[in-house]
Amino acid sequence: MTSSSRATSPPSHPGSPAASPLPATCRAPAPADAAGVRNVVVMGAAGRDFHNFNVLLRDDPAVHVVAFTAAQIPDIDGRCYPAALAGPRHPDGVPILAERELTALCRDNHVHEVIFSYSDVSHETVMHAASLALAAGADFRLLSPAATMLRADKPVVAVTAVRTGCGKSPVTRHLCAAFVERGIRPVVVRHPMPYGDLAKQAVQRFASHADMDAADCTVEEREEYEHLVDAGITVFAGVDYARILAAAQAEADVLLWDGGNNDTPFFRPDVHLTVLDPLRAGHELTYHPGETNLRMCHVAVINKVDTATPAQVATVRANVAAVNPSARVLLADSVIEVDDPAAIRKARVLLVEDGPTLTHGGLPFGAAQAAAEMHGAGRIADPRPYAHGSLKQVFEKYPHLGKALPAMGYSHRQLEDLEATINATPCDLVLLGTPVRLDRLIRIDRPWLRVRYTHRDRPDPAAGTQPSPGLAETVLELLGMK
Repeated sequence: MTSSSRATSPPSHPGSPAASPLPATCRAPAPADAAGVRNVVVMGAAGRDFHNFNVLLRDDPAVHVVAFTAAQIPDIDGRCYPAALAGPRHPDGVPILAERELTALCRDNHVHEVIFSYSDVSHETVMHAASLALAAGADFRLLSPAATMLRADKPVVAVTAVRTGCGKSPVTRHLCAAFVERGIRPVVVRHPMPYGDLAKQAVQRFASHADMDAADCTVEEREEYEHLVDAGITVFAGVDYARILAAAQAEADVLLWDGGNNDTPFFRPDVHLTVLDPLRAGHELTYHPGETNLRMCHVAVINKVDTATPAQVATVRANVAAVNPSARVLLADSVIEVDDPAAIRKARVLLVEDGPTLTHGGLPFGAAQAAAEMHGAGRIADPRPYAHGSLKQVFEKYPHLGKALPAMGYSHRQLEDLEATINATPCDLVLLGTPVRLDRLIRIDRPWLRVRYTHRDRPDPAAGTQPSPGLAETVLELLGMK
């Protein structure tokens, strides 16, 4: 289904099925009430929404899913959740429409319920969505994490966060290394990022760069998979997480759930870690579903202590104690690593940062800026006057970016725009703060350096003279593997 097969303007006659923005082949039976069927719209962003559908809605005879709506990720609306994944109760598949069409969907398709199914949004944003649904005559619902978690046959460690950009990836990589060192075989299952052909992406396994090339992974996918694959760790992802779980646990001694954004785990964890960011102190209580992760977790990892102020760390610690006093609290540093720090000194540098962390994650800086400040860069180059195509729109949509260039690559076109913007911006050096080897995907005409974050345990002053347990030691103890 293409975007040309649907109307995108609001209907002129509210209540008229003919004015629906849905394609006729995907329109819900109307009225469904007579058969006792509830028409449902799932608000999502190509991840949690599909999982909720697969686990709870697909085979429920009392539910007909009218549509998914899409947000956050560019160009993911206008597609269709394919019939091959949607099951016999949705033989034409399920359309994926832009979130701006929610009100029309509810009013014109007898929608009884809207289920909110994406992450890293403020509590206020969730309630605005609720208000839209309620005003259009639909109930508004959040699904319990317990209702959507699958049970594994192998131990599961879940790495989640209270916001995107807290530092989950270094934590996951650190734990993988600790397991391997002890002869325990880890397999990572990553939160979904299905931005292409959904039927082909139902179950994905990545153990090499060739696997990522064959899957035509976006920059955003490679940012999550590549650092683990380079460390010799197999990564699974995709759309159908029941099938993914079966495949992944067949290869593993322990499964690591590597969460996306600040979403809750898809697998029921034996140990649940939640990473917190004191640079955004207070967000742990004001973002959905990050607060849920904080309240659920066994271990709260306060990250970036090396760059936060003592007051920020104290605020986060107090909030953890207030909502989850039984959680173990660990402190950690996100250590910046650069291959040639001397090259940064006094140079005019272009900062290329992790895309999602800076865009919907809301951070105004990332690893590249931290490295520039640490190693005495002379000036920060401004890419905004040289932004090409879709990158112009990114800067307009996220004015807080300033001079930071997010490594956007959700499509080949966007990747071309990124390449053109980097090569047009006058600078002495490009600092690549994205976890992906961007030079493998685009031509960079200027000298460049990679900047990476690694996890480092930090002693906790609150422990007094007692040695503070490290992250790996704590997880192994809770798993009974120490």
